[in-house]
Amino acid sequence: MKNFSLVILLVAIVMSFSSVFVVPEGQKAIVLLFSKVQKDNDDQAVVYGPGLHLKVPFFSQVRRIDARIQTLDGTPDRFVTSEKKDLIVDSFVKWRVNDFSAFYLRARGDKQYAETLLEQKVNNGLRTNFGTRTIREIVSGERSELMEEALVQASESARELGIEVLDVRVKQINLPQEVSSSIYQRMRAERTAVAKEHRSEGQEKSETIRASVDRRVTVMLADAERNSRSVRGQGDADAAAIYANAYNKDPEFFSFVRSLEAYKKTFKGKQDVMVLSPDSDFFQYMKGAKAQ
Repeated sequence: MKNFSLVILLVAIVMSFSSVFVVPEGQKAIVLLFSKVQKDNDDQAVVYGPGLHLKVPFFSQVRRIDARIQTLDGTPDRFVTSEKKDLIVDSFVKWRVNDFSAFYLRARGDKQYAETLLEQKVNNGLRTNFGTRTIREIVSGERSELMEEALVQASESARELGIEVLDVRVKQINLPQEVSSSIYQRMRAERTAVAKEHRSEGQEKSETIRASVDRRVTVMLADAERNSRSVRGQGDADAAAIYANAYNKDPEFFSFVRSLEAYKKTFKGKQDVMVLSPDSDFFQYMKGAKAQ
């Protein structure tokens, strides 16, 4: 009898624990009875909020679902504009579960699976909106309108999953890597061509300036040579005039000065050797000095 009472107690304890379940804060739960979602009299799924709740033991299964706002930050995807140009778009989505029964039935109650389906739907909406706009319209002024339209489309398509889409945002829009490389190479080629043009213009100007300077130098040297010759000729003429004047006044003294200059030039070097006749006029004044 004592053992039977102990068994009854154990069964009661197990039944008690099997009849209750706890829903943590931030989550909600639905109960499956015989693998079907438990519903109320209005044929709506019964959703249990945070706290302690009762269920049919052994035959009921509890599925807890996160009720908080979730962020879907997917991988960047490629979209085509109305100009048939590719863009790499990075976006994110704010969403939460609002129909727990539909979420369990359509998305298996699995967050990752639900986000995969949601990402496809959001990208389809973005692809439609990008396909009707040019790059200039997307980048310059219609991004907000584009995101609003994408939000409306995503909300409508995600409703069947039991998901409420709160926001769709485009974080970044980039050109594909191959297009960016092509643009960079084209810009580099253009800058190189401009640099070569500037260098050639500078070289041309430097050659022009150098030629002008050389021409001026040549003209200045020619002018200086002409002036020097003119001055030298004038000096020679003045010297000749002075010599002529002196010769006319005293021919003997002029002849004596000329002889002294000849002696000076003749005996300038120690190695100079001259063979002259003693009766030469070169020794005219020397003879006169000896006679005295």
